[in-house]
Amino acid sequence: MPSADGRLVNEPAGAPPAVLLLAHGAGAPMDSPFMEAMAGGLAACGWRVVRFEFPYMAGRRQGGPRRAPDRMPRLEQAFCEQLQREAVAHSPGLPLFIGGKSMGGRVASLVADRLAASHHLRGCLCLGYPFHPPGKPEALRTEHLQGQRTPTLILQGERDAFGRRAEVEGYGLAASVELRWIPSGDHSFKPTRSSGLGEAEAWGLAVQAADAFLRRRLVA
Repeated sequence: MPSADGRLVNEPAGAPPAVLLLAHGAGAPMDSPFMEAMAGGLAACGWRVVRFEFPYMAGRRQGGPRRAPDRMPRLEQAFCEQLQREAVAHSPGLPLFIGGKSMGGRVASLVADRLAASHHLRGCLCLGYPFHPPGKPEALRTEHLQGQRTPTLILQGERDAFGRRAEVEGYGLAASVELRWIPSGDHSFKPTRSSGLGEAEAWGLAVQAADAFLRRRLVA
């Protein structure tokens, strides 16, 4: 259950070396099975993982009507407010990472360069980046990623309808943007039966890759 301030926090067994602030995707809340697996897995690796919900999703949780996501300026503002709260009130002095699932990762990547200096961000983690709407490969959401300065890891399923491997590898992203592929994974990394991987195994691969990225950036 969310805390009194509407967040979900996964604490590691020992003192965390850093904090990862994670946002949800457009259609599923912060406690979806995918988000639970990512947050729980990374906390087991030793990270403090904090999840929050954008205003439109928080309203649903409080019994409000099902609404479309807020417009991007409001989403960016909400992310910045959450990061400020974490940095000042909850984890002062700890290194910070930001990220999210799909839309949440996109918002994190959009604010990362803006917040990097003031909050000493170590990196950004995108779990299934929505490079374009499904079926609309011409409507790219990559302009800021071509000049991104903040170290960013994008974990992407090879058959993600929001950006398949054959498409994404030709986008010419900034050198700071690292891509790692989940074999046969869809937008939530679920693999095909023929791949020989189960969903839990695919999620485990994502956690391992994310953990390795966070550790590299912590000592960089």
